[in-house]
Amino acid sequence: MFKISFLGTFSTLFISSMVRNYFVRIKTGLVAVITIIVVMSMVSIIGNKGQALAFHTPAELTRLHDMMQSQPYDTNTFFATGGRCGGCHGHDPNQVSLITAGGTDVNFMDGWAGTMMANSAKDPFWRAKVSHEILANPSLQIAIEDNCTACHAPLGNATAHMFNQPNYSMASLATDTFGLDGVNCSACHQQKDTLQGSVFSGNLFYTQKIIYGPVVNPYSAPMQFFVEFTPEYSAHVSESEFCASCHTLITQPVDFASVPIGGSFVEQATFHEWKNSSYSTNGVSCQHCHLPRINDSIKLATDYPFVPARSPFGQHVLVGGNAFMLKLMSNNMTAIGATCEPYNFDTTIARTIRYLRDSTLAMQVIQTGRSNDTVYYDVDLRNKAGHKFPSGFPSRIAWIQFVLTNNIGDTIYKSGLLDAMGDIVGRDPGFEPHHDVCYTNNDVQIYEMVNADVNNNPTTVLERAVYSLKDNRLCPTGFSMAHPSYDTTKIVGIGNDSDFNFSGPTEGTGADVVHYHIFINGYGGPLNISTKVYYSSVPRQWLAEMFSFSSPDITAFQGMFNGADHTPMLIAAVDMQNTITSADQYAENLDFTIYPNPSLDGRLTLSGLEKTELINLRVYDLFGKEVVPVISAAQFSGTLNLPRRGVYLIVIETKTGRLVKRVLW
Repeated sequence: MFKISFLGTFSTLFISSMVRNYFVRIKTGLVAVITIIVVMSMVSIIGNKGQALAFHTPAELTRLHDMMQSQPYDTNTFFATGGRCGGCHGHDPNQVSLITAGGTDVNFMDGWAGTMMANSAKDPFWRAKVSHEILANPSLQIAIEDNCTACHAPLGNATAHMFNQPNYSMASLATDTFGLDGVNCSACHQQKDTLQGSVFSGNLFYTQKIIYGPVVNPYSAPMQFFVEFTPEYSAHVSESEFCASCHTLITQPVDFASVPIGGSFVEQATFHEWKNSSYSTNGVSCQHCHLPRINDSIKLATDYPFVPARSPFGQHVLVGGNAFMLKLMSNNMTAIGATCEPYNFDTTIARTIRYLRDSTLAMQVIQTGRSNDTVYYDVDLRNKAGHKFPSGFPSRIAWIQFVLTNNIGDTIYKSGLLDAMGDIVGRDPGFEPHHDVCYTNNDVQIYEMVNADVNNNPTTVLERAVYSLKDNRLCPTGFSMAHPSYDTTKIVGIGNDSDFNFSGPTEGTGADVVHYHIFINGYGGPLNISTKVYYSSVPRQWLAEMFSFSSPDITAFQGMFNGADHTPMLIAAVDMQNTITSADQYAENLDFTIYPNPSLDGRLTLSGLEKTELINLRVYDLFGKEVVPVISAAQFSGTLNLPRRGVYLIVIETKTGRLVKRVLW
């Protein structure tokens, strides 16, 4: 009796799963109807007919059919599309599997479908950029397309090479279900651990129909029967090295005739940035943040309630920082050929915005001094991410907007504002230099990567990038210039900024302190400060070079871009109202004098400054240019010679604080 009861229950589950999988396989009309009739007849013979029919309601079957229509459903010799996995790992209408203890649906399919990963091959910016690179380097078209699709359309690219095709093109991608499915389930879970963390730029090694996961002793029978894939446990899917091949991109630079000039260029190195951080030594992997774990016991597949629940569970939300492109794609779903539902984009966008605002940056603003003519502020930014901020594709920038007003609301100082076109006001042509100290309205602190071509000019043509003119993106905590990965993660163009990733002699703060010295012309009343950090993944200025070319993909993206909302993403904000602190309150730990001031011959004496307390001394002109080499404690003699007649700012940093003195020769 027990055996009969068990077989009947198992058969009911087994056949109901067949109903669902057959329904997803067979798309239309009479064949689907006949299939369901046959399967239901089998149920009536093997088990209890009433129970089997009740297992999937007509509404549930309709939803499964709709899911098949929206998500590609296919397998080939090696791989499966995401829709093939969605039947068992998508939404469970019975609220049994892929549900948290609190009732939150955490199914894999909905978590993934609206992400940049799922839509990587449909991303119109990526398609336009591939077109731009080819137009700039037409003789390299085959190599560019094959290299770019290796990460953005990995299954299409890998299938082509597994069948010994020499390359995979954008034309092939246009009609390839597997390539268009982006970075899907198979693209990640069929990766071997071969050379993991040691090969980059889309060099991936795949199995044939083996699915690696973090579950020990996986229940394999349903997957083997229905989709002919075998699940296996492997620890490598939970390691950051698993992400390394696509999140470290190294190119071979060419000149304007598309001739290789030798050497290599690191276009993206998010994995190496993580390696060069405290996250890698503290066991915090990429997956900890981008597939956030919960400790609930989760059943991983619908229709198999007897399969043990698993904990911890990695949510496949794959949240990143590109809310702008997610919104753009959501607003152009038909044009880009998106196969997810609108709510998938909406959910991912909401997660991305929350992630950017909560987990990216910490900011503190401190008034460090005030005299009759100048007020001094330090803006302390600390990176909370496990890699540089911004990281990834080199178009991405972040900047500080700093506005100072008086007691009646009149603006005394402003930098980092946007014009009507969404461009940063005061940004230098070419690129804005890094600022340790900001004096004028045109001094805008922008964190970015700026690349140069063979003529030493800034370029956004990635194949022509030879070296970086600037990379002052905020480092992760623990970042060190002595780390073996520093050659791929260099800081470039910050001058002698002593508190960029440093606090005194201590390296690895993941911070930058930007000093604002603002002329207030004798105003002694209260001051109001509004400080914001904004982020843009696709700034208009970065696209100018690409938009000077024309192709169907560039034109399509340009239309979408022009119609998009270009409001930058607010990452952090600090407002300080009615600050009235005077200069007398800043001298407690920095009690020294500079004389004579004015100087008649450019010689100055610094009295009362203990050499053991000094970190360094700098001299700037009123345009913010450093005019005397940085004087360290070891070099300090108590005297200073100005280079020529003029007004200067002497910036003295000690172990107990920082002070700025204005002097005249």
